[in-house]
Amino acid sequence: MEPEYTIGELARAVEVPTSTLRYYERAGLLAPTGRTRGNYRVYDEPSIERLRFIRAARETGLTIQDIAALLNLRDGATAPCAEIQALIETRLTRVRGQLRDLGHVRRVLESSLALCRGSAATGRCEVLEDLNAAAQPSQTAGGGKKIREGSKKRQR
Repeated sequence: MEPEYTIGELARAVEVPTSTLRYYERAGLLAPTGRTRGNYRVYDEPSIERLRFIRAARETGLTIQDIAALLNLRDGATAPCAEIQALIETRLTRVRGQLRDLGHVRRVLESSLALCRGSAATGRCEVLEDLNAAAQPSQTAGGGKKIREGSKKRQR
């Protein structure tokens, strides 16, 4: 007979909180292999392997949806290399976009920090002034917000 693990024992075996295991169950990534007479969840050895797979996939940045797709492909009868490649390419495209967005955020923060440091002696915060100006209704006919470029003018 194959060993059975309670949710607590399984959590300790793979070093994750039991709340994570319950989350994986709700997400459809993991299912108990049975119940005890007291209605506790029990799991088997393949459950440990499955959880290690899930953890490894999470550590590479894959989403729960990506992992669900991978598990479905892994558990299928054929080698799904093309589908896995497409999934990874899609995820990589998303990550590249996030990195591009983060690069923009980094540049804005660096610029704002330099502006703060440059105007610290004046007792005024040009970053706050710029943000306040950007939050004001535009005086243009379009009715949109107009972002002030005062910091660029002051640097000239």
